[in-house]
Amino acid sequence: MITDATVFLTGASGFVGSAVLRALVAARHSVHALIRPGSRYGDLAGPNVKFFTGDVRDAESIRGALAGCRYVFHVAADYRLWTPDRDAMFAANVTGTRNVMEEAMRAGVERIVYTSSVATLALHADGTPADESRLLTEPEGIGAYKRSKIAAERLVCDMIAKGLPAVIVNPSTPIGPRDIRPTPTGRIIVAAASGRIPAFVNTGLNLVHVDDVAQGHLAALQRGKIGERYILGGQNVLFAQMLADIAGLVGRRPPTVRLPWFATLPAAAAAETLARVTGREPLATLDGVRMSKYRMFFTSAKAERELGYGARPYRDALRDAIRWFRDFGYLPAPARASL
Repeated sequence: MITDATVFLTGASGFVGSAVLRALVAARHSVHALIRPGSRYGDLAGPNVKFFTGDVRDAESIRGALAGCRYVFHVAADYRLWTPDRDAMFAANVTGTRNVMEEAMRAGVERIVYTSSVATLALHADGTPADESRLLTEPEGIGAYKRSKIAAERLVCDMIAKGLPAVIVNPSTPIGPRDIRPTPTGRIIVAAASGRIPAFVNTGLNLVHVDDVAQGHLAALQRGKIGERYILGGQNVLFAQMLADIAGLVGRRPPTVRLPWFATLPAAAAAETLARVTGREPLATLDGVRMSKYRMFFTSAKAERELGYGARPYRDALRDAIRWFRDFGYLPAPARASL
């Protein structure tokens, strides 16, 4: 078992990255954590964690933080389903990935765990769970986020062919505590728990506890094969079921109106128009609506088999997420709940 190593981690103040940081510290690693200027990280401080202020788009700041590190976890990403600046997202997700990989190669690290996404993987037309066997091409990706992650994973694969010692992990849709920003899925949980989602479309997601995703990263370091990719997922859940479970946890009635996906396009277009004025990310986006045509179901069988990966029931993750959102003021205390 790999323990007591010095590890370089990007995205340490983000939702998944902070969970990976906690898992690394618990496994007795020392961590050089790269954070962007202005990031909140006080609750992540510890005797074995050294923070470096920098940006993955700046190779020099990566180089300084990497010094003395044996392993690399590149978790940082710009994860938004809507952005007014596509180029900035590609700079963070593609150029940033290239910088981290090139600096890791230059430093001679032994192993890299690269955090991709199931957004890079092709879905099955019949809705059955997809696996790691087929990557999407960039033109097939819906929206800037998917296309940037597809391009970044292709870049990593090309570098692996030239000797980069990287393992790729593809988390599905993490939920759980400490979703500070929050993520697009976290915003859906808050909106649903607040009674602000009156209807739904017939889509589905693979939902997983963020701490299980973090443990999957460590398993990839320990047992992953160089050049392989592993889906780190949980349970496949219909969106209607997710909304019903949220309603049950906060003491509300779930929405019962089901709409065809295309019926929500005007609302998403209006939300994006308003977002361009306010600068605030919209809850509904055109790309999100277009993706809702599909059930985004995946299987983690490969990770379970090769990494020993496992995930707890998704309702536990949902319960932890709602409790955290309530405790930190994103949600009022419900009048009746089963938390």
